[in-house]
Amino acid sequence: MSKTDNLTSQWRRSDGHTISHHQLMQQMANKQVVLLGERHDRYDIHRWQLHICASLLALRDNLAVGFEMFPRRLQPVLDEWVAGQLDQETFLQRTEWGTVWGFASDLYMPIFDFCRAFKIKMLALNCRRDLVTRVGKEGWEAIAEEDRDDLTPARPASLAHREHLLRLTNGGPPFMQGKSADSPDFDRFVRAQQTWDRAFACNIANYCTENPQALVISIIGRGHMEYGHGTPDQLDDLGITACAILLTEDAGDEHSCPLTVEGKAVADAVFRLQPQA
Repeated sequence: MSKTDNLTSQWRRSDGHTISHHQLMQQMANKQVVLLGERHDRYDIHRWQLHICASLLALRDNLAVGFEMFPRRLQPVLDEWVAGQLDQETFLQRTEWGTVWGFASDLYMPIFDFCRAFKIKMLALNCRRDLVTRVGKEGWEAIAEEDRDDLTPARPASLAHREHLLRLTNGGPPFMQGKSADSPDFDRFVRAQQTWDRAFACNIANYCTENPQALVISIIGRGHMEYGHGTPDQLDDLGITACAILLTEDAGDEHSCPLTVEGKAVADAVFRLQPQA
């Protein structure tokens, strides 16, 4: 399709050309992992994520959906929810929703209900919050083996990744003003961010290893995947190479999601969200 063919598709590839939803979903169905980036407080993005899950369920039998907001220790609760053993109130209480996440549960419940209705495995992708804090402050090597939440060391962040993180944080904390992305002063923030990236990747990769025929859809903040940085890079380090990234952009705002930065694609495809009525 051409770059101007906006009537037939809301999807744009990294080269600017459009692609039909059907064609793109067929491509995604052949992946091991599909990462769906989000801005956590956007209902329209979570509705889009649900539509992608439903589209891929129509094409693949063995599906799992992973979630950033749940630490791995809560996996048994997710299993009980999918099995129909918990009502919504109990589910939110037992997952410690207000503590571990805090965004309105209504944003996510349609996806949780979808997984429950179709008996789709829900995966807890996160690690303990205190581990993120400690790695950021002390470094990975300072963490005892038994305290690592079954994670392996992260692949070091490239300079391009560090530069992207600096842009995401509008230049970083005050002490980073006027400093470059490779400054040692930025290491603590980068280490913490990479702990999350590695946690998501390790938990996805473990499930893929145990279930080689599965497709894992992962619902994660877009800052953990844009331009292939973060979680996709960690997945590659763990041997998961059939991974795709899907993101959204706001219609009418051509700057909301630049397709490329220095020749690196932001995602495999980007969906244009229309303004809410």
